[in-house]
Amino acid sequence: MDDLLSRRVRASPDATALVDSQSEREWTFADLDDAVDATACRLAELGVTADDRVGILMETRPAFVRLVFAVARLGAVVVPLNARLAPSELVAQREAADLICLVCEGDTEADALAMAEPVPVVSIDKPQSAAVGHLPSVDTDSTTVTPVVRDPTDPVALMFTSGTTGAPKAVRLTPRNFLASATASAFRLGVDPDDRWLCPLSMYHMGGLSVVVRSALYGTTAVLTRGFDADTALDALHEYDCTGVSLVPTMLKRLLAEGDLPDSLRFVLVGGAPTPRDLVETCAERDVPVYPSYGMTEATSQIATATPREAFEEPGTVGRPLLPTEVTVVDDGSPLPAGEVGELVVAGPTVTPGYDDPDQTAEAFGPYGFHTGDVGYVDEAGKIHVLNRRSDRIITGGENVHPGEVVDVLRSHPDVETAAVVGVEDPEWGERVAALVVPAEDTESADESGLTADDVRAYCRDRLAGYKVPRTVVFVDSLPRTASGTVDRAAARERVAQATDL
Repeated sequence: MDDLLSRRVRASPDATALVDSQSEREWTFADLDDAVDATACRLAELGVTADDRVGILMETRPAFVRLVFAVARLGAVVVPLNARLAPSELVAQREAADLICLVCEGDTEADALAMAEPVPVVSIDKPQSAAVGHLPSVDTDSTTVTPVVRDPTDPVALMFTSGTTGAPKAVRLTPRNFLASATASAFRLGVDPDDRWLCPLSMYHMGGLSVVVRSALYGTTAVLTRGFDADTALDALHEYDCTGVSLVPTMLKRLLAEGDLPDSLRFVLVGGAPTPRDLVETCAERDVPVYPSYGMTEATSQIATATPREAFEEPGTVGRPLLPTEVTVVDDGSPLPAGEVGELVVAGPTVTPGYDDPDQTAEAFGPYGFHTGDVGYVDEAGKIHVLNRRSDRIITGGENVHPGEVVDVLRSHPDVETAAVVGVEDPEWGERVAALVVPAEDTESADESGLTADDVRAYCRDRLAGYKVPRTVVFVDSLPRTASGTVDRAAARERVAQATDL
């Protein structure tokens, strides 16, 4: 990422850089550069210097874009935080990131204050609390900031992922990672000078952040929506003649249910969760240029992406690896031949140099590269098929949920003895979180304790992000277990299915 905006503005200052579909305001690259300079000056006044880590707790909006480039201009490291997490969940990430300050917005100010101490908090909106500073969106009196030149292998962003263990993992990403990712994506999707890429994704996720960074590198336009609403997104696609859009499968399904996508679209990049076969088939029937993708934060977004032809001819594949990414399928560390199932291991210039924790890095890398924790195979034609997760991770609506984290919350309920959490198939979200709950020993049943599914969900909502709250709660006398005493997850899913007639 580096300070690519200052380089872009020298090449095409009058090209449209950013569009806010909500306000209908547009910025040229020169306009955006001025706004970024003002923001960088204000951050410098707050004490931000090279290598400092600046947290951002907000949803996608133009101010988020300004902050990303302003932090880079100062040579600091941007740390986007998931605005949907509960404050208690954010505390661990704040501690791991070692932030010098946290930037929030009006809607996230309360959560920021609850999780940030002793880190100072500033808001891009008018503060509601005297404990919060103000980072105004416009400051015409600012002086110019000289961009800090950094090594292409230095960290420029720290992106958190739930990983496969549930503990926060801080992924270090460099300017070289972002440049390689943008280049590789351009080889697969193509780039046109008049491209307009709609971003309805959250910028604290790699899928949303990459749209803004790539557009600045390409000199094309990023069109933002404030969150995702199918009707609003569809209107924006048509109104701005968008040529591309990034979505998770649920979003695409809702868009297609809302109406026809514009003929201007060259690509519909779908990731964050497996793209269902029936959704790909619907795209084929309606001539939607869908590009099912497989990627992750540790690879700065895309690892492999199927072209529409590949997707329509073979629903279920995510296509070939992007150039020059290499994917090796291994079993017990040894590479496997085409067609055999094993763990997918990724190598190439888009792959992170490692986590912020050296021990986590050592565990994740091997002779063939980064171990994704995903199971799949590469067919004879070189196309990748992702089958499932090595871990028990649940992906619901593009968000990762670690079952153990939810189980810990359930077990803390005074009327719950134990619980198991699994992902079950859901037509809307891909998967949904389901829980088997055993009432406490001093009660014989949920009915006797008065415990209800609504009680369980309410308890979880106070302690977990909304997407982690079990949508399905089934009360049982005991959990199904394997011979070794661990929870039998396949049997647990079957119990959920039997109880809910899935």
